[in-house]
This record gives sequence, structure tokens and C-alpha cells, in this order.
Amino acid sequence: MSKNKTNIAVNIKRYREKLGISQDTLSKRADVAFHTIAKIESGATPDPRVETVRKIALALEVSIDKLMV
Repeated sequence: MSKNKTNIAVNIKRYREKLGISQDTLSKRADVAFHTIAKIESGATPDPRVETVRKIALALEVSIDKLMV
């Protein structure tokens, strides 16, 4: 894991790629702005809001816990 990326950033990208979907598709599924997804995955937003993480977890069909470990 890159030092500037949080576990959540790495995990969101990993689960998104496992589903074979783009950041744009994830943003639409989660009803979260595309730039928010991009910033979280890049590490630019290291501590996203809980509600944002909840929406992303639902869109990725994983628990919030899986994204945070």
C-alpha cells in the first residue's frame, strides 16, 4: 500500500476493480460525485464522510467494515 493512501482508498479500488466497474460507474451506483470517488481512491480525501462510505459499500455490495480494514 502506498504511504499516502489509506486502507479505505486501497479497498474501494480493489473491490471496484473486482466488480470490473469504472470510477464513473461506481459514482453513479453509489449516488456519489465522480470526483469524490476519484479523490478517495487517490488518497486526496483520506477521511471520507461515513455516509459517503456507506453509499460506496452498498454499491460495491460489501460491508463498511471490509472497506475500512
